[in-house]
Parts: sequence; C-alpha cells; structure tokens
Amino acid sequence: MPIPRAHIRSVLDAYLNEHPEEKEDLAVALTLLKDGADLTSRKEFRGHATAGAVLVDPHGRVLHIHHRALNKWLLPGGHLEECDDSLQDAALRELTEETSIQADSVAVARILPVHIDIHPIPANDARGEPDHQHIDFRFVFRTTAGDVSLQEEEVTDFAWREIDEISDDTLRRRVRAILAPR
Repeated sequence: MPIPRAHIRSVLDAYLNEHPEEKEDLAVALTLLKDGADLTSRKEFRGHATAGAVLVDPHGRVLHIHHRALNKWLLPGGHLEECDDSLQDAALRELTEETSIQADSVAVARILPVHIDIHPIPANDARGEPDHQHIDFRFVFRTTAGDVSLQEEEVTDFAWREIDEISDDTLRRRVRAILAPR
C-alpha cells in the first residue's frame, strides 16, 4: 500500500511550520495535494514525491553518489515504492539499495526532512516519461559504516565529501546546523 496522502501532507505541514518562508517555493506540492493528486505515483508528471538521504559519517562527511542516468553527483535517493511506510523509510530504503549500507548501521539524525526541494527532471524516452518535477523530501542520517557497494544499474561512483560540497545552499546550511555540537 502506498504512503498515504495524509502522511505526505502532515510531513509537509510540519516542515512548513518550521520554514514558513518556503510556502511559495512548495506551492506546486501544496496545490497537487489540494487537487487530490497521488504524489506517490511516478505517473503523476505534474510532480511526484521522492525521498533523499543525507548520510553523514563520523568525520562529518556526506555521502555523494554519481547518478548514471542524470550523469550528476547527487545525494542517495529516489522514487517511493509500495513497500514504504513513510517518506523517511523511503529515503532509508533508497540509501540501502543504492549503496548497500545496511539500515541497522544508520541512525536518524532528525525526524522531519531537513529540506524539501522541487526540481525538474528531463524527459526519459526509454521509460516513456516526459519532463516532470520531483518533490524531494530530504532526511539526515548518521552512520559508522564506511563500506559502500554500489547498485551499478543506477549509480557509477561514490565519494564521502565535506559538508561544504553540498551544492544546495539551504540544505548545506541546515545540515551544518543539525550536526553542530550543542
């Protein structure tokens, strides 16, 4: 059974309670939910939810993967699946699938997403997918694992990089804040 719309809405609402300044940036997601769109479906090309993992090692470095189809360095993540109980579970499943880092060696650093990003995805003729948008719910995890074994169908390489190398300014700033000693 897919992640319920109510779960996606509650996570989005809790996130916007913390970051009300992003309401306009997330208007697409809010409108789609209001219109009854199934954001768990890859066939919802106006925009659908994805889940990403910001995995931090004991040295404060963040795991990046090189995505085969997009030919870009990204954080692990991907589409939601029927087996996912929550957006956070989806992020952890994608992390495990793409890197073989086992879930039992990963700890949640924060319950809510650290960032929600809406970004364009180019058409994929091989999959019959037009240009569309991903509504990416990004979660922070910590690990002591260092061994990575890539899912070579989707990922061609990995690197542990300093937080400063996270390309998104907002995400970089928030990850730094979460990891700062208190």
